[in-house]
Order: sequence, then structure tokens, then C-alpha cells
Amino acid sequence: MEGRIAMSQAEQHLADFIVNLRTASVPAAERRIVRRIVQTVIGTGFAGAAEDGVKALRELLLESGGTAQATTLVYGDRLPAHAAAQFNGTMCRALDFCDAMAPGPHFGAALFPAALAAAELAGGCSGSEFMAALAAGAEVGSRLNLTEAQYNGFDPTGIVAGFAATAAAARILGLTRQQTLHALALAFNRCGGSFQSHVDGSLGVRVVQGWMAETGVRCAQMAQRGITGPQNFLGGHYGFGHLYGRDTLDLDAVTAGLGERWKLRNVVFKKYPSCGVTQGVTELTLAWMAETGLGAADVRSAEVRLPPYAHRLVGHAFHVGANPRVDAQFNAGYCVANALVRGSSKLRHFAPVDIGDTTVQEMTGRIRVIADERLDARGHASVDLRLTTRDGQVALRQLDIPPGFPGNDLDDAQHLVRFEDCMAYAPRPPSVEQRQRLLRAVEALDTLGDVRELLPLLSPR
Repeated sequence: MEGRIAMSQAEQHLADFIVNLRTASVPAAERRIVRRIVQTVIGTGFAGAAEDGVKALRELLLESGGTAQATTLVYGDRLPAHAAAQFNGTMCRALDFCDAMAPGPHFGAALFPAALAAAELAGGCSGSEFMAALAAGAEVGSRLNLTEAQYNGFDPTGIVAGFAATAAAARILGLTRQQTLHALALAFNRCGGSFQSHVDGSLGVRVVQGWMAETGVRCAQMAQRGITGPQNFLGGHYGFGHLYGRDTLDLDAVTAGLGERWKLRNVVFKKYPSCGVTQGVTELTLAWMAETGLGAADVRSAEVRLPPYAHRLVGHAFHVGANPRVDAQFNAGYCVANALVRGSSKLRHFAPVDIGDTTVQEMTGRIRVIADERLDARGHASVDLRLTTRDGQVALRQLDIPPGFPGNDLDDAQHLVRFEDCMAYAPRPPSVEQRQRLLRAVEALDTLGDVRELLPLLSPR
């Protein structure tokens, strides 16, 4: 019994943190990260509005109907809150250009849609309260993030992003500490998803994201109505620590320094619109081209070395399947070939018509991607790139921390560039004036009287 009591303390600590956090207690640096998460997710939502699966999901949710409680981004449809969160989360992940965290969870595209839907469901939410909810959710998700070995093929987003979304929704809906604990416990029972979706190039990647946003709203709603979950969902015999932490999760570390040492600062903002572990090799390729003035025509072959975890995700031979964008997003060879041929890496380069370009296809055949255990010691996203030119020269480039990762952060100008890239690609972009208003509103997020002020800017007519 003593063990069970000790186990449940972590769950209580998380619930206390979610209920009691105040925006004034969130350091300025962490508030800035939260604003960047919001800006990033909004941009990817607009850009992803016409991607594969989005139209079909929209039609399905509209056909299913229900009480009009919350608004979809871009389209402005009114749906039940959980359905709006699901649609928005799926759309915001469709381009895989949203925020992430090593070794793989994407929080923002579940967190922001769930929080926004909850704010509408609650009849409004101040910017300060919204900021506290987002910060609490992002921190809870970050605290529960596991290692590569612990995930071992599970989709990290499907395992931990639901906790982040649920924490934010529970806070906005005003759940008590005990209700919040049960909301998280119910979210534990929604954990799931596999990296096989990524490797096989399926739309399951973005679908899981939407499910996690939906989970946040649904679990908060159910707990608010008295539906309970397993209160020892972290430390119980069959809890998170056993099933996903593989009996190696340190529950004391999960809550140590909670509210004082912030782990959400480990959020990654991608410079390029592809998987996080392709950021480094894309950066190295473009840097070599800028330095030498050479390009695809000058390259005889290329060798990419990745840590084994990254290689299993993006190191397979490139081929175009049923969902070309996903195939390209999660393939290191394609990312190198694209950079060499086009001299950049933009959203349009991952559209089917560009993916099928014969020059890029031919270039991928000259790129070999190898798993190298020695890179594990250098970091999750470390990479070596060896380029051999047609005249026999060999260039070796190495990178341990790709751009956008903690320690190599994007600056404000780079964040704006990626936002504008999203708007340039968006099928239904807001006007320049609307974009400026939206950016100003995001920068002033924690001072807004009601976050529903964002809605006309998020689905402009």
C-alpha cells in the first residue's frame, strides 16, 4: 500500500500544477515560447487547409453534425467542440511544419486546437487564462515526454500530446483538482499510435494529431461530468510508467521542480517543412551549396549518417506511395536531393508535383543513408553528410544541433519567414492586413480580453 500512495503523488502534483498555475508565474522566456507555438500552429493550419485527408475529414464531421459549439480554422464551420478540435489538429499537422520536441511528440497542433475549442465551449476565456492553460499543457506534456528507447516505435504524439491537450482544456473549463486528475487519467486510456504510420507514408500521422486534440476536449468534458479514470495512471502497476516508460520512468523526476524548472523550453521549431530529424541534413546540404556554389549537377554521390532511431524513421529508400507528401517529409534522401536540386526547402517542394520531378528522383538514387550508433552520443538529431563531387573531391559536414532545436534557436526573423512561407502556400490565406493583425494579437496573447477575438482572424471571410 505504501508503494501505491507514493506512486499517486506524481498524478496529484500534475493536477495541482494545472489548476493553480498563474500567467504571472510563467517566466517571460516560456511565455514567448508559448506565443511562438500559437503562431506556428496557426501558420501551419492555414497552409494545411487543402492537404490530403482534410477535405474528407471535414465532410465526415459536418455530416455527423451535433451541437455547434466551436469554430474550425480557415473554413469557419461550427461543430461540436471535440470535433472542431479534431479537425483543427489534423489540419495543423498535415504539413508536419508545426512545433515538436525530441524525440518526436508534436504538442502544439493538439494543444492549441483543444484550448481554443474549450475557450468557445466555456463561453470565453481571457488571454491571461489562455496563456496559463497553454503553458500548463505544454509543460505537462514535456514532463511526460519519454526517451527513444521507451517509445520504441510508439508515436510520441499519440502517447503524450493528449495529456498536454487535456491539461489545457481542463484548465479552461474550470475543472477542480480531482476532476483534472481524472481528465488526465482518461487521457491515459487514449494513448496510442505507431511510427509505422510515418514509415509507410500514411495519413495516420496527421489523424493521430487530430485525435489527441479531440482527446483533450472529450476527456475534460467527461471528467467535468463525474466520469472517472484510473487515479494511479502514472505509477500504478499497469500505468504509464510501466506500459510506456517500460518500468524505467522516474516519477520523481516527472514532477521535480515543477513550476520552477521549465521543460517546455525544449520545444523545437522547424526551419524546414519536414521531419525533425531531417532538419540537420537539410541545413548541411544548403550550407555546403552556399559555401561552394555547387549543386546537384556537381554531385556524384552523397552519404548521410544518422543515429539508429532517426534512421529507422527517415533512412529508408525513397519511393512515392499513396501519400507522396508524407513519403517525402519522412525521408532523408529526398530532403537532401530536394535541397541539392532546388537550393532551398519550402512547403511547395513537398507537394506531389514537385516530389515527382525527374531530376529530384534521379538525385535520390545517388544518396545513401546509413545508421551509425556512434552518433547517439552526439544527440537525437545529429548528422554527418559526406558529398563526393564529379571531379572526385570529398566534403564532410557534421552537425549535432540542427536549427530550431534548443541551443540553436530560430530568431524572430526566422519565425516570421516560416510563417510567411505558410501563408504563401495557404489555399485560403488571410489578407496582408489580416495577417498583421493576427501576428499582433498573438504577440499580445496574454493581454487579450477574450481569446475569441482571434476567431474572425482565424477564419476570415
